[in-house]
Amino acid sequence: MIELRDVHKKFGRQVVLDGVDFIVETGQTVALLGPSGTGKSVLLKHIIGLMMPDSGDVIVDEMSVPKLGRQELTELRKRVGYAFQMGALFDSMTVYENIRLGITDDKQYRDKSFSSARVAECLKLVNLSPDVGRKMPSALSGGMKKRVGIARAIAGKPTYMLYDEPTSGLDPVNADSMDALIGQLQQELNVTSVVVSHDVRGSFKVADRIALLHHGKIHKIGTADEFVNAKDEVVREFLERDFQVLEAET
Repeated sequence: MIELRDVHKKFGRQVVLDGVDFIVETGQTVALLGPSGTGKSVLLKHIIGLMMPDSGDVIVDEMSVPKLGRQELTELRKRVGYAFQMGALFDSMTVYENIRLGITDDKQYRDKSFSSARVAECLKLVNLSPDVGRKMPSALSGGMKKRVGIARAIAGKPTYMLYDEPTSGLDPVNADSMDALIGQLQQELNVTSVVVSHDVRGSFKVADRIALLHHGKIHKIGTADEFVNAKDEVVREFLERDFQVLEAET
């Protein structure tokens, strides 16, 4: 389980997180929504200790992340797959080498036979052919880079998956394909996931629950139906930015 308790974070005078309470139950997928610049990615980075709160606590597997030492934090991160917004692939490495970096067990990483099999397995899981492993990132489309980034994130067989804007920059067809992939991985890997997004339509498809970050706080959390039927003005204003969702769901 992931839990943020009254988390505050500011940069200079800019308050980004202003008392966030947020829970992701084991086995669930929660989509974290909100306009650009509201602190969604900042919240995500607190979960694995890439950022630390000014106050409040972050609990993962009953451990307080801000209190973990470097070695303990390293061990925690081995259980968390992080899919960065633009893939964050190393341009000087092949796709195979990029995915292999996600293998967190050192003995397995050094075992070339295991590494080859695991990379091939991860490519298959993200619906890419084995020959993609020989390519350089520069030869890939934006959607393929995102898939390779996810393949690297799952290579270490994580318990948790964190997705940072997985559909940003993708056309509707590829965005739908990415949403389907997230749902597929949830079923096949049985991971607990947080999906940071501004894409209402896609989030309704993949998430068990939706959370809306507004003015530094979780304004509402609930199912897609609860969001669609909400009378709350902030929720309605946010949803109405995606007119097609409201038309389809109401």
